[in-house]
Amino acid sequence: MLLLTKIFDFETAHAIDGYNGMCKNIHGHSYELHVTVGSLVNEDAFLPAPGFLLDFKDLKQIVQKAVVDLFDHKLVLSRNYIAQHPEVTEQENLVAWDAEPTAENLLLFIKRAVQEELPGDMKLVELRLYETKNSYATWREEVEVYQGDIW
Repeated sequence: MLLLTKIFDFETAHAIDGYNGMCKNIHGHSYELHVTVGSLVNEDAFLPAPGFLLDFKDLKQIVQKAVVDLFDHKLVLSRNYIAQHPEVTEQENLVAWDAEPTAENLLLFIKRAVQEELPGDMKLVELRLYETKNSYATWREEVEVYQGDIW
């Protein structure tokens, strides 16, 4: 299997409703998202022309549209948080969610959004979302093996 990874950056603010810590307050992160896709290939031969699994430019367009454009310079809050703090509805960059906008929930959203846009021969393999340079959450596809074949 060949894997490709592209890295994206976006700035997003959020707050976590019901959390008894500093993250209950609105604050922001400079997120770094690593998107890894892959495909099974004949490893005994080169890829046919043009020699790409997927053009990095195409992967960039997919993730830009499905993720970055939705979150960059936005305030993401749960509907529960908004109900308790109605003054935030005046923010023109507000994105309302049914879930708390944790790194884990962001990854689950990103997984679905990117998978829906990938070409049929490509599989989303891993996502890594850094909230800080030292803290990140990872989603990884569980790969099933059947008689030596993956998927």
